Amino acid sequence: MMEPDPRVDAIARLVVDTAFRLHRDLGPGLLESAYEALLSAKLVSLGLNVDRQLPVDAVFEDVVLPAAYKLDLLVERCIVIEIKSVERTTPAHAKQVLTYLKLGGFPLGFVINFGTPMFKDGIKRLINNSAPLASWRLGANQKNQNA
Repeated sequence: MMEPDPRVDAIARLVVDTAFRLHRDLGPGLLESAYEALLSAKLVSLGLNVDRQLPVDAVFEDVVLPAAYKLDLLVERCIVIEIKSVERTTPAHAKQVLTYLKLGGFPLGFVINFGTPMFKDGIKRLINNSAPLASWRLGANQKNQNA
């Protein structure tokens, strides 16, 4: 399993540290949308570019599915974050993020579940081994990069 480049890893550390502090300070119990908005605002305050509820086209061979899925958060156009606020996540949540990573060509993703009593039990880090690690792209959604 190849690790993302140091820039992506540094951004990932900021994401995890920020999410940990948010979980520590607020605890479980809020809606996913609240954690999403708060995590996004905190990351933006650190100077990171964050897109919320970003519709992304799925491209498979010659077939384009416009706005096939929405990313909860996309940080610096390279890290996908799926926010949950449930008692426990399922393997389907990780598979969902892996699919997002593959379809979008993103190198790294997280499932962050704010519903667990202990933060460490609610975070899963996922690596896209097929993504270019030093230079990534935004899948078929490149037209939105200038928006």
